[in-house]
Amino acid sequence: MEERYVVGIDAGGTKVAYGLFDSFGSIIDRREHPTDSDADGPTFCDTLIKNVTAILDKNRLTFDEISGIGLGVPSFLLYEEGKALITSAITGINDFPLRSYLQDKMQTTIVLDNDANAAALAEYRHGAGRGARHMVYITIGTGLGSGIIIDGKLFHGSYGWAGECGHMLATTNKGLMCGCENTGCYMSYVSGKFFSEHVRIGINRGIKTTLNPHTVNGEVLKEACINGDILANEILAQTAHYLAICLFNIYQVLNINTFVFGGGLVTFGDMLFDKVRTEFDRYNHIPLPVYFKMAELKRDFGIIGAAELIKET
Repeated sequence: MEERYVVGIDAGGTKVAYGLFDSFGSIIDRREHPTDSDADGPTFCDTLIKNVTAILDKNRLTFDEISGIGLGVPSFLLYEEGKALITSAITGINDFPLRSYLQDKMQTTIVLDNDANAAALAEYRHGAGRGARHMVYITIGTGLGSGIIIDGKLFHGSYGWAGECGHMLATTNKGLMCGCENTGCYMSYVSGKFFSEHVRIGINRGIKTTLNPHTVNGEVLKEACINGDILANEILAQTAHYLAICLFNIYQVLNINTFVFGGGLVTFGDMLFDKVRTEFDRYNHIPLPVYFKMAELKRDFGIIGAAELIKET
């Protein structure tokens, strides 16, 4: 059988990662670079094309020898049209025909999807979701999002952005403004992107803290929690509370009992997720099992999931 290759691209708000996979699904090469958050649509795509071409050239391959390219982006997607409708981390690609532009330039199949959906596929097929009939993948880090697997298939909804749990509203017309153009969404209470704002709010309330709003991130917050910082632990408790409510609402709507967690804040471990479990159980009064699992795939989950998108065509 003729060898066919696949390229997976995980284009996040911080970095863009590329993986070249053989027909057995093994990674044979990878590369990455920082995300140009100020790029417009053509510039963003041309950078992808340049790097895909480079990784193929390095491995003495042509576009004719690959089955396609899977691309995950942190966006509200018009899935059928192949457009990013809203991308708070790379606003210049909004409403740009990403898929058609890339296909015209590279003359190969392009499958465009949300990055959380790509990660969900990776964990469902190769990680913590193996064996589950249905699964919800939750990514919690700089942002908050999810990918929904029903009967082994990604669920996209009517337009393409099913799973944007971070932008469900926790407190209407109250709280912090998010890039989704609403105040009080779950992402604004839970994600690392808003830690600095919550530190500022705490300082303005007179809470003494070692945290600096200009330098706080997940790692810094975790260390401060371990050292007993009052504000850090208050932010951690808030994160656990709102994440638990978000999960409970998803569970009530979809009745899917397997949650897999990925993203940077998973490094908090039991410090965070014991609290999430306690909060979730406080609201859940039906004594049937609900599974919380940590993602098993580490560094390469994004490109593995992006490559898996090709199998969905």
